[in-house]
Amino acid sequence: MGAHRSAPEQLSFLPPPPFAPTYPAKHTLEGKALQALLNGESISHPQFEGATGSWRLGAVIFTLRMQGWPIEAVTVPTPTPEAPTRWMAAYSLPNRFIVLARQTAEAARHGT
Repeated sequence: MGAHRSAPEQLSFLPPPPFAPTYPAKHTLEGKALQALLNGESISHPQFEGATGSWRLGAVIFTLRMQGWPIEAVTVPTPTPEAPTRWMAAYSLPNRFIVLARQTAEAARHGT
């Protein structure tokens, strides 16, 4: 069995809202998760817990989504001897939004 992707995006006749997410403070859990996502990393609960000591990745992702970050989730099998049918979410930011975030940050630095 392979990874499960979330449902396909529904087509709309309305233009998408502008990409204008809120950036969390860098020292927060949200800031640390966003930095990993903007670096093109896919993060899962064990990775996040190992890097931050926090087991609250789901709450962090929820907050980032509420702040306008279009984070995607893929469910991947992560069996263990104790839980051979275990699945876990791995979160990522689509590349087009990483590029947009970099362009927006660059424009802000140059005052345009």
